Amino acid sequence: MAEDVVVEEEEEESMETYPSMYKYIEKAWEQPKEGYLKELQRKRLKQWRRDDNFKRIERPTRLDRARKLGYKAKPGFVLARAKVRKGNLRKKRPRAGRGPKRMGVKKITPKKNLQWIAEERTSRNYPNLRILNSYWVGEDGRKKYFEVVMVDPDHPAIKNDPDINWICEKDQKGRVFHGKTSAGKKARGLRSKGKGAEKSRPSDEKTS
Repeated sequence: MAEDVVVEEEEEESMETYPSMYKYIEKAWEQPKEGYLKELQRKRLKQWRRDDNFKRIERPTRLDRARKLGYKAKPGFVLARAKVRKGNLRKKRPRAGRGPKRMGVKKITPKKNLQWIAEERTSRNYPNLRILNSYWVGEDGRKKYFEVVMVDPDHPAIKNDPDINWICEKDQKGRVFHGKTSAGKKARGLRSKGKGAEKSRPSDEKTS
């Protein structure tokens, strides 16, 4: 009997589940200014400042976040890093006379969040691709950096994949400009549902 108990305990220990690789990556990115990511991010930002506004990359910086947003390491998926200037809109001071309150220069902010703006600009830079989603990868005093996951709707590997071939439909063309990405839905106030959110959805057609 004692031997049977020992065998059962060993089997239970062997069946214990350990956190996956993605959990460790996710935990590290909860506080990127601490731990081993602190020095790594400092070196990355130094290089990213010198890069163009849109830089195509081979692998995602945050693999866990990219996979959650639908990225797959297969042909037809494209990644690009985009940077957007932080702060409010830069408005010129009007020449005609008016009071300081009516100048309309300071504290004028866009209704879109910077992540949505980055997605739209990336879509214009890669017109043959469709934006799937994006995620934050860093920021400094002047810019914010996002990695945008894009899909080629004409690639055979995408058309034959039942998980992603919905993006090949005609109604998904220009989806980022209709606010259909995660960042777009957040800016449109579509994250909340149910009681208290009745006025946030203008119609079923616009929220699809």
